[in-house]
Amino acid sequence: MLFLKKEDIEQSFNMRDAIDACKEALKLYSEGKAKVPLRTNIGIDKQAGQSLYMPAYVEDNEDALGVKIVSVYPNNIEKNIPSVPATMITLDAETGMVSAILDGTYLTQLRTGAVQGAATEILASEKAIIGALIGTGGQAECQLWAMLTARELKEIRIFDIDFTRATEFAKAMEEKYKVTMTACQNVQECVTDADIITSVTTSKRPTFSSEWVKEGAHINGVGAYTPEMCEIPREVIKAADKVIFDTMDGVLEEAGDFIQPLESGYISRDHYEGELGEVVLGKVAGRKSEKDITIFKTVGSAVLDVYVANQIVKKAKVNNLGQEIN
Repeated sequence: MLFLKKEDIEQSFNMRDAIDACKEALKLYSEGKAKVPLRTNIGIDKQAGQSLYMPAYVEDNEDALGVKIVSVYPNNIEKNIPSVPATMITLDAETGMVSAILDGTYLTQLRTGAVQGAATEILASEKAIIGALIGTGGQAECQLWAMLTARELKEIRIFDIDFTRATEFAKAMEEKYKVTMTACQNVQECVTDADIITSVTTSKRPTFSSEWVKEGAHINGVGAYTPEMCEIPREVIKAADKVIFDTMDGVLEEAGDFIQPLESGYISRDHYEGELGEVVLGKVAGRKSEKDITIFKTVGSAVLDVYVANQIVKKAKVNNLGQEIN
């Protein structure tokens, strides 16, 4: 059994690798080549958190099987520990034996950023130069990295409800990525004129206003993962020219910002056009013009974790990384 720490994954697998793996995983999912039960979500009310169990099997040339155990504890930020701690377990699909254990916290951050990067690469305007990032929690850096991998952005504006945290994050990311990072004191300043808007929070109300969204913008909704949560305003969802999900079943089961307007009759079901894997396959059209407003929503799926983890393990073995445990 192979044990891979965050450092092992970083040495063998970058954001470009992860984006490509996410595209392939969602393509296989949309082709019906994956078995992915909806995740089990146990509410830990005492800690204002959730514990989630995400199994999947992907049938490919090299079958991938595994389960991720992930928790979402927003208050962990105050304790200076990850707000989304996780462990990934891969199994040999032929024998059912555990084959590897990975740092699931970093895997979650990497593949969550990467699936957004895949959508941004496919749906955003080729001319995009300004990005907006709302939320600076544990998912934020990989979201930023993915945006920069998908498009050659000249500036990214950053907003967090804690301006000091946004300022510190912007400074650190500017030093690391050598791209202008601007901490914003309000969301309007962050979103106005942005070509790509990524919201990654646990908010229960929209994190920005539809009237601030420019023509031709691409929006990524990453944070809302329960029927009560809501990041994307329903007005911009209705006005969008293209609304695409990572998985249709997952989003319509879990994402409040897309469930609520559907249940109220504000938006019709056919407005949600399809899955990113179907766009990759050419079954659903992507952006048609520079003026289109496009939206991508991800709630995450075990197909991403299992497929990406399998690819990480393969590369780690080639590079002799990780610790073998007998």
